[in-house]
Amino acid sequence: MCGIVGAVSTRNIVPVLVEGLKRLEYRGYDSCGVAVHQDGELRRTRSTSRVAELGQQIEHDHVQGGTGIAHTRWATHGVPALHNAHPHFSGNRIALVHNGIIENHDELRAELKNKGYVFESQTDTEVIAHLVHQLYDGDLFDAVQRATTRLKGAYAIAVFCRDEPHRVVGAREGSPLVLGVGQGETFLASDAMALAGVTDQIVYLEEGDVVDLQMGKHWISARQPDGHFERVTREVRTVHAHTGAAELGPYQHYMQKEIFEQPRAISDTLEAVAGITPELFGDGAYAVFKDIDRVLILACGTSYYSGSAAKYWLESIAGIPCSVEVASEYRYRDSVPDARTLVVTISQSGETADTLAALKHARSLGMTQTLTICNVATSAMVRECKLNFLTHAGVEIGVASTKAFTTQLGALFLLTLTLAQSRGRLSEAQEAQHLKALRHLPAAVQAVLALEPQVIAWAAEFARKENALFLGRGLHYPIALEGALKLKEISYIHAEAYPAGELKHGPLALVTSAMPVVTIAPNDALLEKLKSNLQEVRARGGELFVFADSDTHISSEPGVHVIRMPEHYGALSPILHVVPLQLLAYHTACARGTDVDKPRNLAKSVTVE
Repeated sequence: MCGIVGAVSTRNIVPVLVEGLKRLEYRGYDSCGVAVHQDGELRRTRSTSRVAELGQQIEHDHVQGGTGIAHTRWATHGVPALHNAHPHFSGNRIALVHNGIIENHDELRAELKNKGYVFESQTDTEVIAHLVHQLYDGDLFDAVQRATTRLKGAYAIAVFCRDEPHRVVGAREGSPLVLGVGQGETFLASDAMALAGVTDQIVYLEEGDVVDLQMGKHWISARQPDGHFERVTREVRTVHAHTGAAELGPYQHYMQKEIFEQPRAISDTLEAVAGITPELFGDGAYAVFKDIDRVLILACGTSYYSGSAAKYWLESIAGIPCSVEVASEYRYRDSVPDARTLVVTISQSGETADTLAALKHARSLGMTQTLTICNVATSAMVRECKLNFLTHAGVEIGVASTKAFTTQLGALFLLTLTLAQSRGRLSEAQEAQHLKALRHLPAAVQAVLALEPQVIAWAAEFARKENALFLGRGLHYPIALEGALKLKEISYIHAEAYPAGELKHGPLALVTSAMPVVTIAPNDALLEKLKSNLQEVRARGGELFVFADSDTHISSEPGVHVIRMPEHYGALSPILHVVPLQLLAYHTACARGTDVDKPRNLAKSVTVE
């Protein structure tokens, strides 16, 4: 969600801070700000507009300095407003930015008010600033360490003090924070991407770390189980982060660009796959896969739907029981653990707070065989899991996930084949057939993208609607869920998805001529059942919009609109069928004039619960 950038340098660091915020814009935000140490005082500029406008305001206010912090905020506590924007001050002594949620902020707020502190915002962040101020006794590093022992919840913070002009202190617990080591200068950021072009020497701070940044040097202390801190050394890694948002080129929005990048993203993800082997998922995968009897998938949002599709593959092809859990719910219920379970997490960013917490909960129950499918090699999820498969979707800027989803499906299909092989359920002929289909997949997706003009015509109809129903059966039901999610995310049309066989059990009551019904119609074993469901819709005056494989014999007629898919693709059909649903959501949103890449109330990387 939120983004942090901080720095200690001899040069004016403000341009670096602003550029770092621009690289973090993809996460989503509703306010932004910068604070620096300037002429012996704290100065800040905050805005509820975009980072570009913040930069103009900074130039107008002549804000500059060698020590500073910056932030993009996505509102949790307090409305999106200037007084709630970061950085927050305590007096004119402490400046602080924060990602995460402090669960005991009410208790701390009452305590600090009793000590005379006046609060200017509704945020939990201001509590931390005043707490650090109250504990400060000439050593900011010590004050922050002591403050973190009082905090409950998740946080990444960066703070500096008027009285120590060449020092920034950072701390993290449950929210990502990295240290950048430059030439005679040091940096903090939520993501190495924010520091691209500034330094490629990155330290990934661990849970409970507090870091002291000074001119060209740094120290790290780690909180021990008994609460005290010990000095530690963390590995400095060379990380070649993306240097910022790619150019849009001929595209109107990043989401459209990313939809059309899917053939390349899938190709890059599958490029190194010469054959089906456990080593695709890391050293030791062979032993792990031989030692499991079931799979548990933990994920949120779009990643949850990719896991839901994979359940069908894993059980039908690999013959292994699979359960899929919404990560944000999993650790808050009593479940029955099984040590012979492969716990699979799925996350585009690898920093999804709910999924990381669910992973740790699963491990605490004795399920230690873990694997992640992730798009970021340096993420917390990759570091926390024993095995991993990295998708190569590239940076995804649009909040609504597209290429991350299809590459996740590709990775999950590879996992299915590998587990099938380890269980003796994949012959050499079957392996060759599946690999051939995977290698042809980029070309097949490219052919689906050629349907865009037909989808645009449908979008003009959808733009006038306020509700939509999506239907799928079997393996394509999760794809219907993903299609409905895309439409509601970016067009703000209320959309629901159901298994088509459930129509008679309630949803059919919603069907009228004003309710478009989008149907995924592959030529599979459930086709005839699906056709019966379509007749139920027509009999109630519903208007059907059907994405049908070419050999399904579903024809356009009054009330039935059909777009024919280029080819039937067997088990991999979900990857093809989701693409026109992405296009439908995108062009409907364009027709309604919404902010496609940054839809209201949503953030790209959900790093708080």
